[in-house]
Amino acid sequence: MKKLVLSLSIVALFLGSCSSDNEEITTQPMPTGTISGDITTAKTYPLGNYTIQGTVKIKSGGSLTIDAGSTITASIADGTADALLVENGGKLFLNGTAALPIVFTEASKTPGSWGGIIMFGDAPIVGANGVTTATSEDGNNLPYGGVNATHNGGSLKYVRVEYAGKKLTDNTSELNGFSFYSVGSGTVLENLVAYKGADDGFEFYGGTVSGKNLISYGNFDDSFDWQDGWRGQESTNWYAYQLGTGNYGMEIEAKSVNNAFGPKVTNITLTRAAGTVTEGGSSAAEYDAIQFKKEGNGEYSNVLISGYTTAGSTAVRIQDATTNTNQVTGGKIKLSNVKINDGTSLSAGVGTAFTVAFPVGNYTLSTTATGAALTSGSWSIIDGLDLLKK
Repeated sequence: MKKLVLSLSIVALFLGSCSSDNEEITTQPMPTGTISGDITTAKTYPLGNYTIQGTVKIKSGGSLTIDAGSTITASIADGTADALLVENGGKLFLNGTAALPIVFTEASKTPGSWGGIIMFGDAPIVGANGVTTATSEDGNNLPYGGVNATHNGGSLKYVRVEYAGKKLTDNTSELNGFSFYSVGSGTVLENLVAYKGADDGFEFYGGTVSGKNLISYGNFDDSFDWQDGWRGQESTNWYAYQLGTGNYGMEIEAKSVNNAFGPKVTNITLTRAAGTVTEGGSSAAEYDAIQFKKEGNGEYSNVLISGYTTAGSTAVRIQDATTNTNQVTGGKIKLSNVKINDGTSLSAGVGTAFTVAFPVGNYTLSTTATGAALTSGSWSIIDGLDLLKK
């Protein structure tokens, strides 16, 4: 009997603490603030809506963590060169989820308004004339390159970068959505979106890092681009959709150094929407699905190519005779399980100076290639448009 009385007392106490039907429920506002300046220690931003102002540099020994679901907004109107830059030795932790991505955008939604995400490491590169270090072309003139193949710059998961590709002071070179300078294999790059930037969606400057589940949508130059002997070995599920303005689906080069290695990428979808034109000011007709030049090479499998039907375009372009001799004939370019829709030609060189002929088994076609396999979610939806439903 005593136990029953005690229980009833607890119930009465609980009911007395409940709000009435007419009482308003209040919620705390989302945190806001400005991210700016140099970051030299460990800095964390909780779920919120933030503004990025100027080039934020994560210095060696510093780290930046931003919680899932946060939005970080740049503004072309503030007159500063907005960008998020990780120097070698710094760490960036952007671990969103499919439902709560971390979004970097720009207030006016104008392509080319800011500099995107830039990361530096000390993984190996092979630069022009075989040098092992170089200076960045992002306007910061920072050194990159080294011997630390497992360099770890942090973790980027479910991150979207919108409207990047800002022009530098020379008014011709641009920054990208994501720029990776000699970033190492200890860095995690997964489920990333580069959306409507004014230059490349993703660019790798040497290094050993791999990228998994990458979307490049509506970027003005190349969807995927690399140089300096990039050699990521575990990249997979790359999806490119070129719309309005766009050059190559993938531009592949190695600074004219005949490397014994190359990257490996599996499950690739390259699509060019009808009416898409090349970027203004281009010195060549850059409208092919894949271009190899300056000794670019690598292995690519399960590739789906659609829409590269402009007169003169081709699925695989070999840009120079040296690349054709050393990489194509030499067997260092391998494309397997390739499906080409729309009647696009298989391959071509430039002019009539050389003929492109892959060794048997190094360029194989398939009617069942599926390309990238990605799952839609909030991370791939912008203003109601699901980027993966095209």
